[in-house]
Amino acid sequence: MSINIEQSAFAGLDRQKRLLNQVFKGELNAQGRFGFRGELAIKFATAVADEARPPELLAQQVISSAEPGAQKIAFLSCYLLSFGYLDALVAALGDTLEPSGKYFIYCNNIDLSKRYHLEYKGIPFYILPLDEATVYNELLDLFGLERNDLKKLDTAGKINRIAESALRYNDLFPEINYADCLAGMGPVRDPGENRPV
Repeated sequence: MSINIEQSAFAGLDRQKRLLNQVFKGELNAQGRFGFRGELAIKFATAVADEARPPELLAQQVISSAEPGAQKIAFLSCYLLSFGYLDALVAALGDTLEPSGKYFIYCNNIDLSKRYHLEYKGIPFYILPLDEATVYNELLDLFGLERNDLKKLDTAGKINRIAESALRYNDLFPEINYADCLAGMGPVRDPGENRPV
């Protein structure tokens, strides 16, 4: 029996119109695991009249999943331009996060040689650096998944394989608290720099 997004942990985020530029939104396997790949609006811009503006803050390259019938997102990975956006991300995701979830946050302004485990507001996060790579490729490397094996799968199959690996993942990273990670982050890069006008 297939499920729609209203029966998944993503229902509230979808109603709030936070799930944007979807590459995939639907069932990942026959058991009813639900997945989303795309972008997540963290902070909406103030609307002026009827003009729809792009969000002020976005989580990009989101790959995520929720277990059948669960009200929480079990796995989420994304790219943030700044670690400083984590607080807004947690606020946007609200009660869809859980202490037993696996959440991988790739940040542009974290030291490229560092990886951390951080608990914030009772939720555990893996904090990893990302510069020129993609979250997808970094996850494959992190989980030891073979690209050739995934090439044979469709989009749902690829996300499902990554989700399964994420849910089993239990490597230990150095612990850091939110304040120290915030203090140690680098400047926020301008995503529009070096682009032709």
